[in-house]
Amino acid sequence: MTALRTLALLSLIAGFSSSQTSDCSYYSLLDHLNLIASNSALQIVRPAKNWTTATLVQLDMFLLGILDVDEKSQTITNHIWLYTSWTNEFLTWNSSEFCGIKKISVPRSMLWIPDVRINEDVSDTGSIQDSPLVILNSSGWMYTSARQRLTYTCRLDLMMFPFDTQYCNITFSPMSSEEDAIHLGTFNSDKVLSKISEEAMVTMGEWDLKRLIIFDEPTARSTLKYMVIVERKPLLYIINFIMPLFFFLVLDLASFFINEARGEKLSFKVTLLLSISVLLLILQDMLPSTEKNLPMMAMYCVGVFTLVGISVLEAMLITFLIDFDGFCGEKAQSSVSVHEDIQLEVSDLTGIEEEKDLLKSGEPGKLLQCYLPDNRHLLKLILEEVRAVRKEAERRDKDKKRGCCRRLAEITDRVFFVLYLIVSALFLVFMCLSWIQKLI
Repeated sequence: MTALRTLALLSLIAGFSSSQTSDCSYYSLLDHLNLIASNSALQIVRPAKNWTTATLVQLDMFLLGILDVDEKSQTITNHIWLYTSWTNEFLTWNSSEFCGIKKISVPRSMLWIPDVRINEDVSDTGSIQDSPLVILNSSGWMYTSARQRLTYTCRLDLMMFPFDTQYCNITFSPMSSEEDAIHLGTFNSDKVLSKISEEAMVTMGEWDLKRLIIFDEPTARSTLKYMVIVERKPLLYIINFIMPLFFFLVLDLASFFINEARGEKLSFKVTLLLSISVLLLILQDMLPSTEKNLPMMAMYCVGVFTLVGISVLEAMLITFLIDFDGFCGEKAQSSVSVHEDIQLEVSDLTGIEEEKDLLKSGEPGKLLQCYLPDNRHLLKLILEEVRAVRKEAERRDKDKKRGCCRRLAEITDRVFFVLYLIVSALFLVFMCLSWIQKLI
């Protein structure tokens, strides 16, 4: 009996001691970490037991969307997710003493948070969505996340627009901490970040994410630089800009086969020039005016506009030469008509004198015979007169076509067409080779 009583007493003592040392509530863990009451030291002091030891802050950035690229203001808007982790040396515990609790959520307002900023950020503070909680591990390792609609500046190189690839930097650095107090790094490699970003990408618009690159410089450990490489999708610009300008140039070449006499050639060329002007206005609203070098797309538009403009000037010159030749022909024709009228009047006077002589001689029969000829003879005379008038008209038309001004206009038009075709072909080949060379 004594042995049994002793054994029961020992079991009661062991159970009481175990109930005192083991607690399965988060409350006891927070009380153990001194997080129940307000502890301002944990909020304002960097969590390092030795102040000479730098705190490693790991920043992983994932792209969730490419929302906008503004070429005029040189800014890019992305939807990003930031994953920040560091170690708090004051908040550690033995998980076996608290029923195996290894993680706990703590409000971020109660703890020290790294004051890291983005140097290129120009977005407003309302676009940041910080997680209200921080996940704390038993070893003191903790992490938090944030989502942000980030608008940042980027020096866009639009030389190869619309076949351009942009390289933009996103630099993280401490805002107020000392440079040696915080070292920035990443938890995952850039390949992992790029793969996850491509899989999690919701929208990219007219851009494709090529890669995320991390620049880890040993001499600048207090800064972390990401390079975002995006490539434009050029199909829409090919359909809306490049192909219409090419077709306008082809139509301008085809307009040389329009007859100048109709007066439609010049109006057709002016219509093409106005259409190209509309495309230039649209392109002006897209490209910035601060570029030192003219983009290839602008060079292409200006080149086509110049070629069509010179073609319009040539058409105006040809029209002027043809009109001038017609004016000279009408003047010569009017002088010939006056000469014929004078000859006709002389012949009429001769006929009247002959009639007077017949009347004086007393031979009215002959006079009647002159006014009443045979029908066949009359028709023959009319036919001969019509043939003579037709030949005279053909001769005048032939002489008009062979005017010196008109011949000069025809020769100029043919020579200009050949030169225009050669220059246009060389220009298109030059633009294609320049685009291909820059892309390679």
